[in-house]
Amino acid sequence: MLDFTGKTVLVVGGATGLGRATAEMAAEQGAKVIVSSRNADRLEVAAKDISHDTAAAPVDMTNESAVKAWAAELPEIDYLVISASSAAHGPFATSETAPLRSMFDAKFFGPYVTAREVLPKIREGGSIMLFSGVLSRRPGENCAGLGAVNGAVEALTRALALELGPKIRVNCMSPGMVRTEAYDGMPDAAREAMYESTGASLPVGRVGFAKEIALATLASLSNGYLTGQVLDIDGGHMIRQYANR
Repeated sequence: MLDFTGKTVLVVGGATGLGRATAEMAAEQGAKVIVSSRNADRLEVAAKDISHDTAAAPVDMTNESAVKAWAAELPEIDYLVISASSAAHGPFATSETAPLRSMFDAKFFGPYVTAREVLPKIREGGSIMLFSGVLSRRPGENCAGLGAVNGAVEALTRALALELGPKIRVNCMSPGMVRTEAYDGMPDAAREAMYESTGASLPVGRVGFAKEIALATLASLSNGYLTGQVLDIDGGHMIRQYANR
Protein backbone atom coordinates (compact mmCIF):
# COMPACT_ATOMS: atom_id res chain seq x y z
CA MET A 1 0.00 0.00 0.00
CA LEU A 2 1.18 3.49 -0.83
CA ASP A 3 1.13 6.03 1.97
CA PHE A 4 1.64 9.68 1.08
CA THR A 5 0.47 11.07 4.41
CA GLY A 6 2.39 14.25 5.18
CA LYS A 7 3.70 14.54 1.61
CA THR A 8 2.97 17.27 -0.91
CA VAL A 9 2.64 16.37 -4.59
CA LEU A 10 2.62 18.96 -7.36
CA VAL A 11 1.15 17.71 -10.64
CA VAL A 12 1.66 19.94 -13.66
CA GLY A 13 -0.92 18.75 -16.15
CA GLY A 14 -3.19 17.73 -13.30
CA ALA A 15 -6.47 18.95 -14.77
CA THR A 16 -6.96 16.04 -17.16
CA GLY A 17 -5.73 12.65 -18.27
CA LEU A 18 -2.78 10.92 -16.67
CA GLY A 19 -1.95 13.94 -14.52
CA ARG A 20 -5.42 14.10 -13.04
CA ALA A 21 -5.44 10.36 -12.37
CA THR A 22 -2.12 10.74 -10.54
CA ALA A 23 -3.40 13.70 -8.52
CA GLU A 24 -6.56 11.81 -7.55
CA MET A 25 -4.64 8.74 -6.43
CA ALA A 26 -2.12 10.83 -4.48
CA ALA A 27 -4.98 12.53 -2.63
CA GLU A 28 -6.56 9.15 -1.91
CA GLN A 29 -3.26 8.04 -0.37
CA GLY A 30 -3.13 11.01 1.99
CA ALA A 31 -1.05 13.55 0.06
CA LYS A 32 -1.57 17.27 -0.03
CA VAL A 33 -2.02 17.88 -3.76
CA ILE A 34 -1.40 20.92 -5.93
CA VAL A 35 -2.56 20.75 -9.54
CA SER A 36 -1.41 23.04 -12.32
CA SER A 37 -2.24 23.54 -15.98
CA ARG A 38 -2.74 26.33 -18.48
CA ASN A 39 -6.56 26.27 -18.38
CA ALA A 40 -7.49 27.95 -15.09
CA ASP A 41 -11.23 27.22 -15.29
CA ARG A 42 -10.78 23.53 -15.98
CA LEU A 43 -8.12 23.40 -13.28
CA GLU A 44 -10.45 24.82 -10.63
CA VAL A 45 -13.07 22.19 -11.45
CA ALA A 46 -10.49 19.42 -11.25
CA ALA A 47 -9.14 20.64 -7.91
CA LYS A 48 -12.63 20.68 -6.38
CA ASP A 49 -13.39 17.22 -7.71
CA ILE A 50 -10.12 15.68 -6.48
CA SER A 51 -10.48 16.70 -2.82
CA HIS A 52 -11.63 19.58 -0.68
CA ASP A 53 -8.07 20.71 0.08
CA THR A 54 -6.49 20.25 -3.36
CA ALA A 55 -4.99 23.55 -4.46
CA ALA A 56 -5.09 24.91 -8.00
CA ALA A 57 -2.04 26.83 -9.25
CA PRO A 58 -2.45 27.74 -12.94
CA VAL A 59 0.65 28.14 -15.09
CA ASP A 60 1.60 28.20 -18.77
CA MET A 61 4.80 26.16 -18.98
CA THR A 62 5.69 27.72 -22.32
CA ASN A 63 5.97 31.19 -20.72
CA GLU A 64 9.30 31.20 -18.87
CA SER A 65 8.76 34.44 -16.97
CA ALA A 66 5.32 33.23 -15.85
CA VAL A 67 6.83 29.93 -14.66
CA LYS A 68 9.43 31.78 -12.60
CA ALA A 69 6.79 33.94 -10.90
CA TRP A 70 4.52 30.93 -10.33
CA ALA A 71 7.27 28.78 -8.84
CA ALA A 72 8.34 31.54 -6.45
CA GLU A 73 4.89 31.39 -4.82
CA LEU A 74 4.80 27.63 -4.34
CA PRO A 75 5.17 26.02 -0.91
CA GLU A 76 7.74 23.32 -0.28
CA ILE A 77 6.86 20.04 -1.96
CA ASP A 78 8.08 16.46 -1.91
CA TYR A 79 7.25 15.29 -5.40
CA LEU A 80 6.94 16.99 -8.79
CA VAL A 81 5.07 15.31 -11.64
CA ILE A 82 5.08 16.96 -15.07
CA SER A 83 2.60 15.12 -17.27
CA ALA A 84 1.48 18.05 -19.43
CA SER A 85 2.17 17.21 -23.05
CA SER A 86 1.75 18.00 -26.73
CA ALA A 87 1.94 16.03 -29.97
CA ALA A 88 2.60 16.81 -33.63
CA HIS A 89 2.29 14.18 -36.34
CA GLY A 90 2.93 14.05 -40.06
CA PRO A 91 5.26 12.74 -42.76
CA PHE A 92 8.84 13.90 -42.29
CA ALA A 93 9.18 15.03 -45.90
CA THR A 94 6.25 17.44 -45.75
CA SER A 95 5.94 18.43 -42.07
CA GLU A 96 6.17 22.12 -41.20
CA THR A 97 8.60 23.05 -38.45
CA ALA A 98 6.24 25.42 -36.56
CA PRO A 99 4.12 22.62 -35.00
CA LEU A 100 7.31 20.78 -34.07
CA ARG A 101 8.73 23.84 -32.35
CA SER A 102 5.48 24.29 -30.43
CA MET A 103 5.60 20.65 -29.37
CA PHE A 104 9.18 20.99 -28.12
CA ASP A 105 8.18 24.15 -26.23
CA ALA A 106 5.36 22.29 -24.49
CA LYS A 107 6.92 18.87 -23.97
CA PHE A 108 10.62 19.60 -23.51
CA PHE A 109 11.43 23.25 -22.79
CA GLY A 110 8.32 23.70 -20.64
CA PRO A 111 9.16 20.77 -18.33
CA TYR A 112 12.84 21.77 -18.38
CA VAL A 113 12.09 25.29 -17.14
CA THR A 114 9.40 24.09 -14.73
CA ALA A 115 11.67 21.52 -13.08
CA ARG A 116 14.48 24.06 -12.84
CA GLU A 117 12.32 26.73 -11.20
CA VAL A 118 10.55 24.32 -8.82
CA LEU A 119 13.83 22.66 -7.82
CA PRO A 120 14.51 24.95 -4.79
CA LYS A 121 11.07 24.02 -3.41
CA ILE A 122 11.63 20.24 -3.47
CA ARG A 123 12.57 18.81 -0.09
CA GLU A 124 15.61 16.57 0.25
CA GLY A 125 14.66 12.99 -0.52
CA GLY A 126 12.02 14.09 -3.01
CA SER A 127 11.76 13.22 -6.66
CA ILE A 128 10.70 14.43 -10.10
CA MET A 129 8.72 12.43 -12.66
CA LEU A 130 8.83 13.49 -16.30
CA PHE A 131 6.74 11.95 -19.09
CA SER A 132 7.86 10.74 -22.50
CA GLY A 133 6.24 7.98 -24.57
CA VAL A 134 6.87 4.74 -26.43
CA LEU A 135 7.85 6.41 -29.71
CA SER A 136 11.23 7.42 -28.27
CA ARG A 137 12.64 3.93 -28.72
CA ARG A 138 9.98 2.15 -30.77
CA PRO A 139 9.34 4.56 -33.65
CA GLY A 140 6.20 4.81 -35.72
CA GLU A 141 5.58 6.24 -39.16
CA ASN A 142 4.70 9.93 -39.35
CA CYS A 143 5.95 10.43 -35.78
CA ALA A 144 9.60 11.44 -36.23
CA GLY A 145 9.21 14.71 -34.31
CA LEU A 146 7.25 13.14 -31.48
CA GLY A 147 9.81 10.36 -31.15
CA ALA A 148 12.59 12.95 -31.07
CA VAL A 149 11.03 15.04 -28.30
CA ASN A 150 10.34 11.92 -26.24
CA GLY A 151 13.97 10.93 -26.64
CA ALA A 152 15.06 14.39 -25.50
CA VAL A 153 12.93 14.10 -22.35
CA GLU A 154 14.46 10.73 -21.55
CA ALA A 155 18.00 12.05 -22.05
CA LEU A 156 17.16 14.95 -19.74
CA THR A 157 15.87 12.49 -17.14
CA ARG A 158 19.14 10.60 -16.99
CA ALA A 159 21.24 13.78 -16.89
CA LEU A 160 19.18 15.32 -14.08
CA ALA A 161 19.21 12.10 -12.06
CA LEU A 162 23.00 12.23 -12.12
CA GLU A 163 23.29 15.93 -11.44
CA LEU A 164 20.62 16.27 -8.74
CA GLY A 165 21.36 13.12 -6.78
CA PRO A 166 21.47 12.16 -4.00
CA LYS A 167 19.19 14.97 -2.79
CA ILE A 168 16.57 14.47 -5.51
CA ARG A 169 15.76 11.50 -7.72
CA VAL A 170 14.53 11.88 -11.31
CA ASN A 171 12.67 9.31 -13.41
CA CYS A 172 10.56 9.26 -16.55
CA MET A 173 7.23 7.58 -17.21
CA SER A 174 6.82 6.24 -20.76
CA PRO A 175 3.17 5.24 -21.19
CA GLY A 176 1.74 3.23 -24.03
CA MET A 177 -1.72 3.95 -25.39
CA VAL A 178 -4.10 4.76 -22.54
CA ARG A 179 -7.79 5.66 -22.48
CA THR A 180 -7.80 9.40 -21.72
CA GLU A 181 -9.40 12.63 -22.91
CA ALA A 182 -6.53 13.02 -25.38
CA TYR A 183 -8.59 11.10 -27.93
CA ASP A 184 -11.96 12.73 -27.24
CA GLY A 185 -11.76 14.66 -30.51
CA MET A 186 -12.10 11.45 -32.50
CA PRO A 187 -15.48 10.00 -33.47
CA ASP A 188 -16.53 7.41 -30.92
CA ALA A 189 -16.47 4.49 -33.35
CA ALA A 190 -13.03 5.41 -34.70
CA ARG A 191 -11.64 5.82 -31.19
CA GLU A 192 -12.91 2.44 -30.04
CA ALA A 193 -11.60 0.81 -33.20
CA MET A 194 -8.18 2.31 -32.51
CA TYR A 195 -8.22 1.06 -28.92
CA GLU A 196 -9.29 -2.41 -30.05
CA SER A 197 -6.71 -2.63 -32.83
CA THR A 198 -3.84 -1.39 -30.68
CA GLY A 199 -4.86 -3.53 -27.73
CA ALA A 200 -4.99 -6.65 -29.88
CA SER A 201 -1.36 -6.08 -30.88
CA LEU A 202 -0.13 -5.95 -27.28
CA PRO A 203 0.86 -8.90 -25.08
CA VAL A 204 -1.72 -7.83 -22.47
CA GLY A 205 -4.46 -7.75 -25.11
CA ARG A 206 -5.78 -4.25 -24.37
CA VAL A 207 -4.81 -0.60 -24.03
CA GLY A 208 -4.21 0.90 -20.62
CA PHE A 209 -6.19 2.86 -18.06
CA ALA A 210 -5.07 6.13 -16.51
CA LYS A 211 -5.13 4.66 -12.99
CA GLU A 212 -2.53 2.09 -14.01
CA ILE A 213 -0.13 4.85 -15.02
CA ALA A 214 -0.95 6.78 -11.84
CA LEU A 215 -0.16 3.76 -9.66
CA ALA A 216 3.21 3.26 -11.33
CA THR A 217 3.97 6.98 -11.05
CA LEU A 218 3.28 7.16 -7.32
CA ALA A 219 5.17 3.94 -6.60
CA SER A 220 8.17 5.34 -8.48
CA LEU A 221 8.02 8.71 -6.76
CA SER A 222 8.21 7.09 -3.35
CA ASN A 223 10.87 4.46 -4.16
CA GLY A 224 14.08 5.85 -2.72
CA TYR A 225 16.31 3.49 -4.73
CA LEU A 226 14.89 4.33 -8.16
CA THR A 227 16.46 7.10 -10.24
CA GLY A 228 17.54 7.79 -13.80
CA GLN A 229 15.10 5.25 -15.21
CA VAL A 230 12.54 5.26 -18.00
CA LEU A 231 9.56 3.16 -16.95
CA ASP A 232 7.70 1.54 -19.84
CA ILE A 233 4.14 1.10 -18.58
CA ASP A 234 2.85 0.13 -22.00
CA GLY A 235 1.18 -3.27 -21.99
CA GLY A 236 4.23 -4.72 -23.70
CA HIS A 237 4.37 -2.20 -26.56
CA MET A 238 8.16 -2.33 -26.59
CA ILE A 239 8.05 -6.05 -27.42
CA ARG A 240 4.95 -6.09 -29.61
CA GLN A 241 5.20 -7.58 -33.08
CA TYR A 242 4.41 -5.07 -35.80
CA ALA A 243 2.65 -6.21 -38.95
CA ASN A 244 4.61 -6.13 -42.21
CA ARG A 245 4.11 -3.12 -44.45
